[in-house]
Amino acid sequence: MTQLELARKGDITPLMREVAQDERVPLEFVMEGIAAGKIVIPNNINRQAKAVGIGKGLCTKVNASIGTSSDIVDLEMELEKARVAQQYGANTLMELSTGGDLDMIRQRVLKEINLPVGSVPLYQAAIYSIREYGTVVKMKEDFIFEVMEKQLQDGISFMAVHCGINTITLERLRKQGYRHGGLVSRGGAFMTAWMMHNEKENPLYSQFDRVVELFKKYDAVLSLGNGMRAGAIHDSTDRAQIQELIINCELARQAQDAGVQVIVEGPGHIPIDEIEANVILQKRLSNEAPFYMLGPITTDVAPGYDHITAAIGAALSSSYGADFICYVTPPEHLALPYPEDVKEGIIAARIAAHIGDMVKYKHRDKDLAMAHARKQLDWGKQFELAITTEKAQEIYNKRKPADPGTCTMCGEYCAIKIVNNLFTECSLV
Repeated sequence: MTQLELARKGDITPLMREVAQDERVPLEFVMEGIAAGKIVIPNNINRQAKAVGIGKGLCTKVNASIGTSSDIVDLEMELEKARVAQQYGANTLMELSTGGDLDMIRQRVLKEINLPVGSVPLYQAAIYSIREYGTVVKMKEDFIFEVMEKQLQDGISFMAVHCGINTITLERLRKQGYRHGGLVSRGGAFMTAWMMHNEKENPLYSQFDRVVELFKKYDAVLSLGNGMRAGAIHDSTDRAQIQELIINCELARQAQDAGVQVIVEGPGHIPIDEIEANVILQKRLSNEAPFYMLGPITTDVAPGYDHITAAIGAALSSSYGADFICYVTPPEHLALPYPEDVKEGIIAARIAAHIGDMVKYKHRDKDLAMAHARKQLDWGKQFELAITTEKAQEIYNKRKPADPGTCTMCGEYCAIKIVNNLFTECSLV
């Protein structure tokens, strides 16, 4: 039985226990959240991974994506990126390679770390079809499902599956006059090209029962992909995106009814004044299924710094109720990320998730502890509490002050040190 089916029976599993312990919430809270479709635990019967709970009432989780491209195929670098992702606090990893031996790369990454690992099976199905036939439009319908099962057999815990791109979605896209920024989802582009050339319905939609059966067989989480996500601010929250969201939320309920855990994915580029509406809409339509935001990137004009534009969007998304965010690295829109880019992307996303949880759940104890450490000029405690301990220590040690109780920003004129002596008998309750 799947985690969802067991939760509905009232059975508490080891995975649920681990999540409850990590999140410091009651076991029953986790079990009831899974039973209601509001919490998921990415899992696979063929691979033991760290239990990670995603959903309502739990800390916002961060995903890191890695993978080769057609230009850069370096297995050792991808393995290093996977290790960096785990080291710097990613909760999950998506392996999204599009160059080289995709089965071998995925299998090596799965062995390298103990995080839940996700994938996008349509990538491999499309790319291998292009290699064999010269074009994605000759991709065989059954091959998509064969690739999906192969990846699940390997131990993939969650998959972004592009089920919501159907003839209705494409009609919305056509009638609105396409888009300012084009179609930026690779999976969305592959499936759109296939459908339009073959004049057929998306098999992932028309044969959705088959998708559900595979996920149920391996007790993995189905992440309903957003192939119509906006790749430009001026395309956000358009008819095509909302049409796909409606379809995905309908499919989410169908999968949950069959005993499969589900995530619904959200937009990519979006101005900050539309983020709350998108979260409210997704939560309302999906009966509060976990919401996975890709970024979101909040301006189109900051290439090289899109980890910052995404952190702004992620913090707001989390504060409004998003449960899961995908990091963005500095080279977004420019190049394949290297390990140091993965590190920067994860740290930015983790900071954003923390800021969001400060609002969403009033999780502010750590910030209060940091305030006290700063007032006491306790540098060791400040480094310990920092999300980025390594960076904080590095900066301080490179610019050591004459007075070790201060820092070189203020030196002997440290405001805290000057005033602390005047309030030695005062304390806050």
